[in-house]
Amino acid sequence: MRRLNGIVWVFLLVEFIDELTYGANEAAWPLIRRDLGLSYTQIGLLLSIPNLFGSLVEPALGVLGDTRWRRTIVLTGGVVFAVTLAGVAGAWCFPVMLAALLLHYPASGGFVNLAQAELMDVAPDRRDQNMARWTAAGSLGVVVGPLILGGACLIGFGWRGVFLALAVASAAAVALSVRVPFHRDGQSDEEQLGLRRGLVEAVAALKRGDVIRWLLLLQFSNLMLDVLFSLLALYFVDVVGLSPAQATVAVTAWTTTGLLGDLLLIPLVERVDGLAYLRVSALVELVLFVGFLLMPIPWAKFVLVGLLGMLNAGWYAILKARLYGTMPGRSGTVMAVSNLGGWLGSLMPLGLGVAAQRWGLGSAMWFLIAGPVALLVGLPRGDATGGPEAARAEG
Repeated sequence: MRRLNGIVWVFLLVEFIDELTYGANEAAWPLIRRDLGLSYTQIGLLLSIPNLFGSLVEPALGVLGDTRWRRTIVLTGGVVFAVTLAGVAGAWCFPVMLAALLLHYPASGGFVNLAQAELMDVAPDRRDQNMARWTAAGSLGVVVGPLILGGACLIGFGWRGVFLALAVASAAAVALSVRVPFHRDGQSDEEQLGLRRGLVEAVAALKRGDVIRWLLLLQFSNLMLDVLFSLLALYFVDVVGLSPAQATVAVTAWTTTGLLGDLLLIPLVERVDGLAYLRVSALVELVLFVGFLLMPIPWAKFVLVGLLGMLNAGWYAILKARLYGTMPGRSGTVMAVSNLGGWLGSLMPLGLGVAAQRWGLGSAMWFLIAGPVALLVGLPRGDATGGPEAARAEG
């Protein structure tokens, strides 16, 4: 148990640093736009193209992650992860920033996503608990990221200094990961999943209705998760009319209440069915988001942002856990399938960027309503694991 706890804490640190980077980056978009002279379309490209490229590369990494190469991919991905953060810190124009992010996204897939996959495989009977811990660690990182950025700007360190410090922290996490035993390290050649078989299983999984359901719901739910978070600072600056420093209040409200929601979710799912919770929270989230867009008072928008951040807690964790449940013991293949399904999600920020450029960001925000609507329409009734096909897969 002590050995298992050590493995869990190392991988939770990996997730914390990844989301710390994400939180700082999303809060820094107004500063990055100013320093690099970016348009909405360029920001949309920076949010979409690297994500799309990662979705093209990561399926192969996921399939290889179910072979003896998992350790190598995780450690190599961690090194590239740290180097590309240094590249972001030194970017002086749109093409350089795009190049750094193009390498960063697949590196994150190899480093962070396969760390999550290892966490799911190393203790299958603790999958729900470890996924909840993983989500809470990520939420903590998202909370701390904007705070670090704000403090760095106050002392003149700037957003570039923050990303350089994150590169150093990432390198330290890679060093700790070197000592972690991976569950496939001691397996024989016969026990290893081959690349060809892994590709066949990944393609076959994309034909299953239960897998497609969870993939689509994950992508649409992300409209009210990462996509909305990516636009918050810009929305409060360009639509509400606040300064970049004031906009960090909204980002902090979102992240802080999101962390609280993730912590409250852990005991909640012990007593309440996860899918029933998703249905209720999606309905409430839909009503609150409409109110947020229509509300003319800035301080009231801050309150609504906090509620939105709290009530979408568990969307990713519950939906991703259901996806893992469709392919037990094949967490790397789940990663591959997730990224194949992520192509749709990768295009969403680009579409929103183009819409904001044409009609204004305030109008483009209304497209995010598709997130809770998709959950209300697409969540299964009855079997919480995803229906008969999932049950047969478990068998």
